[in-house]
Amino acid sequence: MAEFMNVGKVVNTHGIRGELKIMPLTDFPEVRFAQNAELFLFTPDNHPVPVTVESARLHKNMYIVRLKEYGNINEVEKFKGGIAKVSKENLAELEEGEYYFHQIVGCAVITEEGESIGTISEILTPGANDVWVVKTPAGKEVLIPVIDDVVLDVDVEQKQVKIHLMEGLL
Repeated sequence: MAEFMNVGKVVNTHGIRGELKIMPLTDFPEVRFAQNAELFLFTPDNHPVPVTVESARLHKNMYIVRLKEYGNINEVEKFKGGIAKVSKENLAELEEGEYYFHQIVGCAVITEEGESIGTISEILTPGANDVWVVKTPAGKEVLIPVIDDVVLDVDVEQKQVKIHLMEGLL
């Protein structure tokens, strides 16, 4: 079974010609909703349907997407409340030093001295920089700011992150 990554939430239909209003959940909406882009629309009951983007336009922070396979509102009603996804093999290439959330969650965190801190359990995006939530072996949560002064090395192959333990982090 292929693995999928979320790229948008279908919030509603738009007009009578089968267009969908999709709230982007990706850093690459211009790629994901480009003409001829291939997506999987998951209905609210989690049934995947492969589709191809015919056209898309940005309107009030949402993408109005027309699909090649559907031409009227009655055919796309079933997607309301669903999720637009791409297969994991279809992910965009990232610049060096950039990572997908799914690559970071689950990584072991160690200090530059080699001391184990715990495992990254989730990623918060409060504003200026991301914050990694690290669960310690004792069950405590430690918040690690994702800034150059703290994060020294990220090895997604080894699932390990090396940090500089600044005063006050623990």
